[in-house]
Parts: sequence; C-alpha cells; structure tokens
Amino acid sequence: MYVKSVLKLSFVFMDTSPPSQFIVTLDVEGVLTPEIWIAVADHFGIDELKRTTKDEPHYQLLMEQRIRLVNEHDISLADIQSIISSLSPLEGALAFLNELRSTVPVVLLSDTFEEFIGPLMLQLQKPLVLCHRLLIDDDGHISSFAERIPDQKFEAVRALQRLNYQVIAAGDSYNDLSMIDQADAGFLFRAPNHVRTERSDLACFDDYSDLLSSIKNIIESGC
Repeated sequence: MYVKSVLKLSFVFMDTSPPSQFIVTLDVEGVLTPEIWIAVADHFGIDELKRTTKDEPHYQLLMEQRIRLVNEHDISLADIQSIISSLSPLEGALAFLNELRSTVPVVLLSDTFEEFIGPLMLQLQKPLVLCHRLLIDDDGHISSFAERIPDQKFEAVRALQRLNYQVIAAGDSYNDLSMIDQADAGFLFRAPNHVRTERSDLACFDDYSDLLSSIKNIIESGC
C-alpha cells in the first residue's frame, strides 16, 4: 500500500503594494519663470494682457480674452515666441530646481503652452513639464487652444496619488489652488496679497531656500 505524503505549504500573505514615494509638482510662471503674458503686454504696450491667473480664477475666460486681444493687435505666434526667446528663468530658479531634483522627482504643471515654454525649459535643463497646446490658423495667429484636460493640475496630482505617490505641490495663482488642495502637502510661493489673504490657511514663501527647506522637512519626516 502506498502512502501518499501530502506536503502542506503555509503561505504568508504580505502587502505587496509598492512603498509610497514623494513627488513634487510645481507651477511654472511666477514660480520658476517670468509671466509670459506680462512680457508680451509690456512689449506691445497692452495693459489688458497683464491679467494673469493671479487675477482671474476662470482660466477659460482669461484665455479667450488673451486670444481676442492679440488678434485685435495683429500679434502672431511668431511675435510672441520672439519675445519668449529673450526671457530667462527667475533668479535662483535653476539652482533651486536642481537641488530639489537631487532630492525628489519633480513634475512641472503649467497652464502655458507647448508652443511657448520650450526656450525657458531648455534654460532650466529640460525638466518634465505638462501643459496645453495652441491652435494656429493659416496666417500664424492663435485661433484657440486645447487643454490637456480640464483642470489638468488637479487631475495630474490625483493621478500621481493613484500611483501611490505622496504629492507636495507649490504655486502662486488661483489656478494652482486645486492641485495644492488635492496634494498631500501644499504651499503658496510668491503669491499676490489677495491670494495670500483668501488662502491664509496655506503657508506662503517668498524665497526658494524656505520652500526647499519645507519640502525637505516633509520628506524627511515621511508625512
């Protein structure tokens, strides 16, 4: 008679999900670079173009106004790109970004456009930036724009969290508030007084060193 031996295996069920990792999302204009539309406004002397997302919380409305104004003044995409090519990142921005990227992955989230931002990103050593696209007519003028996705900064933060990242966000304008609020930790950086007042619950920094220290403190504490 054969005796069948049964090998009993005991399984230890372990959590195999990846460990949570930090990632930083930053706004671009006003945080790392000058405001492109203000540079255009100054060059052509169009005060109405100086309105930015620091002033207008409704991005769609703001962009419709901008497109109307540049077309009324016969300003082409090439004209705007020529102005952008003369701009440089804000003082200290590259050193800050390099130090930050040596510590934690960084994604730039901007409501600017691929057709605008290239020269400035090259000067910042080509970080990953997610932004929108412009629609250009046959005469080289801006006819409209295509958002990557509505409220893309918020959606990007939420997607990163679904990938098991803890997100630290910083920005300066109304259009940054949804990503800051969705993030696990968030700050204002060089925000105008009315935004600081409306969101007095958020810490606001004016120096890169202070923002960098706060981000590093969160990472070191692990929460």
